Amino acid sequence: MTPSKAVELPRIEVGEWFGTIVEWCTDNLSWFFDGIGSIGEAAVEGLAEGLLAVPPLILVVILALIGLFVAGWKVGLFALIGFTLIDSIELWEPAMDTLALVLVSALVAVLISIPLGIAAARNDTVSRVMRPVLDLMQTMPAFVYLIPAIFFFSIGVVPGMVATVIFALPPGVRLTELGIRGVDPEMVEAGEAFGTPPGRILTRIQIPLAMPSIMAGVNQLIMLSLSMVVIAGMVGAGGLGEVVLQGIQRVDVPTGFEGGIAVVVLAIFLDRLTGALGDRSSVSRASAVAGG
Repeated sequence: MTPSKAVELPRIEVGEWFGTIVEWCTDNLSWFFDGIGSIGEAAVEGLAEGLLAVPPLILVVILALIGLFVAGWKVGLFALIGFTLIDSIELWEPAMDTLALVLVSALVAVLISIPLGIAAARNDTVSRVMRPVLDLMQTMPAFVYLIPAIFFFSIGVVPGMVATVIFALPPGVRLTELGIRGVDPEMVEAGEAFGTPPGRILTRIQIPLAMPSIMAGVNQLIMLSLSMVVIAGMVGAGGLGEVVLQGIQRVDVPTGFEGGIAVVVLAIFLDRLTGALGDRSSVSRASAVAGG
């Protein structure tokens, strides 16, 4: 026998409420989502076409030189070997599609997350409001983001980009806030004592001193964007996600492994570049000199 419940709680139709909101947005804000979709698709496809317009071997050399000058000879050599391997296994086009999607998504996420992080750092009320929202964004399964994204933008690159941006935002916001709140209050007070306007204190003192933390947030943001590659491939975004997805669907180990290797090359290259840019900030250089 099934034990009877002493008290049966009424069902709260949270999903129905959310579905109603999505339907209302679809019916009344279609012009807004169409505009975002057009801009996002044009940006990703334009960048991908630009990358593919350059002969692969020439672009390999360019990427290797970028790695050399930004992060050192080891990253330059890795880029030369890694991107040559991608070309040799005939995954150059999907790799460039993925690189374009990640770069555009990361750029949008940075443009949103840094101002939000600054606002949260300068206003405790904003910080308290944003904290549970960021917790929800960071813990919600990434697949859930695809459902409303498909409703708003249909199948293609844009829903994958939107889901990637939402999934990648939290670390950028959190680390920006953490970096600015971690600035020595005496530095800010010294600027205020000299009559420096709040805007200049932010741009000349707080942001430069918080730059290592901000760049760490950008680094995490890019890594999370790459982690969404396969999920974006499920909604027609193409790229390496589609290659890995084909390997999964067909139980094709070689295809899946090659797609995964290409994703790893992109991830390591972008990780080392953003890490090196963070190390080049004035605060990091000063810390290195003081430590030496």
